[in-house]
Amino acid sequence: MLRPIDTVLTSHLVEAVSAAMPSARALFDDLAANTRGSHGISRDPYGRGEQYAYRLVHECATRLELQCTWDAAGNLYITRPGTAANTRAIVIGSHLDSVPNGGNYDGAAGVIAGLALLEAFARVGLRHRCDVSVMAIRCEESSSWFTGEHGGHLGSRMALGLIDPAELDQAVRPDTRRTLGQHIADCGFDPERVRRGPAHLTPARVGKYFELHIEQGPVLEMKALAVGIVDSIRGNSRLRDSRCIGAYNHGGATPQEIRQDAVVATSDLVMRVQRKWEELHAQGKDLVFAFGRLGTDPAVHSLSKVPGETRFSLDIRSGSPEVLTVMRAFVTEHARLIEDERKVRFELDAFTLSEPTVLDTSMVATLRAGCKALGLPVHPMASGGGHDAQEFTRAGIPSAMVFVRNANGSHVPEEAMTMDDFELGTQLLAWAVAAESDA
Repeated sequence: MLRPIDTVLTSHLVEAVSAAMPSARALFDDLAANTRGSHGISRDPYGRGEQYAYRLVHECATRLELQCTWDAAGNLYITRPGTAANTRAIVIGSHLDSVPNGGNYDGAAGVIAGLALLEAFARVGLRHRCDVSVMAIRCEESSSWFTGEHGGHLGSRMALGLIDPAELDQAVRPDTRRTLGQHIADCGFDPERVRRGPAHLTPARVGKYFELHIEQGPVLEMKALAVGIVDSIRGNSRLRDSRCIGAYNHGGATPQEIRQDAVVATSDLVMRVQRKWEELHAQGKDLVFAFGRLGTDPAVHSLSKVPGETRFSLDIRSGSPEVLTVMRAFVTEHARLIEDERKVRFELDAFTLSEPTVLDTSMVATLRAGCKALGLPVHPMASGGGHDAQEFTRAGIPSAMVFVRNANGSHVPEEAMTMDDFELGTQLLAWAVAAESDA
């Protein structure tokens, strides 16, 4: 059974979370001051930026007299022990790395909310049967830093035993030319233990996983809401590094009708995908896409050349596995059609696939109850971006998420979460964890 949270305990939790906000603000300010570059925040995984964030969070946990442990991959666990032995823990997690030149809140807000929650529990003297741990997760922004064949979300997947050992060697940071395994060892952890297992986190040890994160889109801002309850996470299919090969030629002397223009051919593919989105959107289907990287070769291209090559990526996202299947087939088929029509060749790499994730309905119901108890509007929503919560779900650990309003988008220096909204999100998280901690 859930712990009954009466109005008195709710009021005490609200006051305790409010009292923890100055410490939270100081952590955000310290992170910004010490991991900011000339164009935004860069907390590189297993590098200087992420390492600084871990030292800062560990120091805070030590001041709060919380237990700290590390796993073989370097994930940090900050624990307030429960009163009953052999109970499954509640984990509150998020990541401390960022994308290159990103914002200060993506990821770190969830870890700092967890610390504020544990500080609030101590202030009200809350006793809970199970351990409650804040997990500071490594390398969530894997795709922004590591090339090679890997499945993303490397820190949580290593902790959960979901990683293929080969990924330790295949994932490489181009800026350092070192593999994931080498970076883990450089930071004093044990990639060979990750490789051989067993998993550090299992359903036998962890009963529930909560994650607070800034929203990465404009929905809450548009609706004038401080927080939302995430009930699902879109899946994706991606082409990470594909090419269109045409023929370089003189831009003035080559007749237009015989050109093998890679830019025109690639643009044709882009617009066909756009028109397919319009068709599916009109049918009420969930779909977004981005050709996030698209360009010609700067070593060869010029103002007066017919472009003979493009390189591009394609990120397709949907809450529907069927839509993802349709779009993979559509892109493959239409690339072949354009090849015939425009006398080019597409080299499409293999689509990666991340299935859509439905979060735990019981935990989502607890968050709904928390919104009502705290006087917050209840707004369920899907997440367009991937999160560590989907890996916990894959591992068989029930999971749920809280989104906090963010006005200016994510993965950009302009992220704009307010401390007032963060406080409300942390109140909701604290209420839900308190309710679940005796279940």
